Amino acid sequence: MLDNEKLLDFAQKAVQTVSFTNEEGPLASLVLEEMKALGFDEAFIDSTGNVVGRIGNGPVVIQFDSHMDTVEVHDAEDWTHPPFSGVVADGYLWGRGSVDMKSALCASVYAAALARDLGYLEGKTVYVTGTVCEEYCDGENLKHLYAELSLRPDFCVICEPSDNLIVLGHKGKAQMRIKTHGVSAHGSAPEKGVNAVYEMAEIISRVDALNKSLFKTDEAHGTVVLSDISSVSVSLNAVPSECSIYLDRRLAVGETLEQVASEMEGLIAGKRASWEVGTLYHTTWTGKPLVYEPMHNPWKIEKDHSLTQAMIRAVETVSGTVVEKFDFWDFGTNAITPVAMGIPCIGFGPGEYKLAHMVNERCAVKQIEEACLVYCELIK
Repeated sequence: MLDNEKLLDFAQKAVQTVSFTNEEGPLASLVLEEMKALGFDEAFIDSTGNVVGRIGNGPVVIQFDSHMDTVEVHDAEDWTHPPFSGVVADGYLWGRGSVDMKSALCASVYAAALARDLGYLEGKTVYVTGTVCEEYCDGENLKHLYAELSLRPDFCVICEPSDNLIVLGHKGKAQMRIKTHGVSAHGSAPEKGVNAVYEMAEIISRVDALNKSLFKTDEAHGTVVLSDISSVSVSLNAVPSECSIYLDRRLAVGETLEQVASEMEGLIAGKRASWEVGTLYHTTWTGKPLVYEPMHNPWKIEKDHSLTQAMIRAVETVSGTVVEKFDFWDFGTNAITPVAMGIPCIGFGPGEYKLAHMVNERCAVKQIEEACLVYCELIK
């Protein structure tokens, strides 16, 4: 039987353990010790800083993945309960990471141990992973983990918050940087130069027009947003020689990265400009460098897939109700890596994702317990 008290205590401790991106070490240690206490066959921290637990030795490999990092808190005074208190009140676990996504991580750790205790692991191996740096480099963590362990799961469950609804996929993502190239000149003689900011002005209008053209009422659609802008000039008395904008393009099912590349060419047409992938660089808490290429197609698993059908049976068994509603995430997740490898993926996790990154982030305790039971039933 599930020990709800111990699971909740673990989740509270996880929320109380600060784990901003690139600072996940203390949480990794907490999870590692809990895995060992629960008798995992193997538990360790890899060179990237991911915590890995294994139970079972069967040929069918099932992975439950949750990221350990959270966004930072700059508004603690606005919270009803302190963001790292891990307090339980009004039926919720409160605090940063309670939704995104420490509750799910703790539930999956306990689910694997429960499945073993109930005899559900015959012919199966279960991996539970707590991964790093997802908020900035989703999927890059699993690339390193899979390579280091020579691991290729047969099935992967992404435990991101879904209000305990089955999630069949999520949008793709493309992040690009556009640069315009000007000619520097003294501010007293701007006619002798070419102002890179003015070159960018029309491109910005085109970005806005592109986003409006992508919009579809009551239908899944892509988006594009200008999320950063900067310029380079030799001084405040000079014509800027370069201007740069960063774009975040989300892709609906049916859109492709090839389509995005064509859009970028259209945005810079006729301008002194170029575009490139908005590569990001991070260093994990263990010192491992990550180079992230944020270019990912959308994905969706079919309702008749064996993994989907198994998840439906698991949810119906635990909830006692018929599954009629599914969800589809707007945001990206670590699923991009296993999906790119051809590994079937599905999403399911406790918490309302609209509360992620928000003041008063909180997760219903009943959903944490239910998610644990669903994960266990899925293993069965």
